[in-house]
Amino acid sequence: MMSKKKKYVVEFGFKSSPSILYNYLSTPSGLAEWFCDDVDIHDKKEYVFRWGGSEQKAEMLKNSPNKYIRFRWEDSHEDEFFEFEIIQDEITGDVGLVITDFAIESEIEESKQLWGTQVQTLKTAIGS
Repeated sequence: MMSKKKKYVVEFGFKSSPSILYNYLSTPSGLAEWFCDDVDIHDKKEYVFRWGGSEQKAEMLKNSPNKYIRFRWEDSHEDEFFEFEIIQDEITGDVGLVITDFAIESEIEESKQLWGTQVQTLKTAIGS
């Protein structure tokens, strides 16, 4: 059965090196600075994200250091994921973060705004 959620993409500019940004996207200490309250990693692939009193598990599906990391929530459809991709303009050296996620169509704008808020926290943490 196909998911009812639609894929969407948002992009944000950063004043950071890809390696520093990747650290904030892939490590428990980095993720806890902007994405959630706390993270544990089990067996290198299972991430347990905590917010307040609740927790949600995600599997790291694939990653490439300083380029991207992709996760899938344990209760998500198998076609759904969320991904952080780091892009760098070869000419200007500008760094961008491309976030791919899935949401119900009526909630996509709200989800994009939420990512925007989270990314502002990330930029503050990095000093970007």
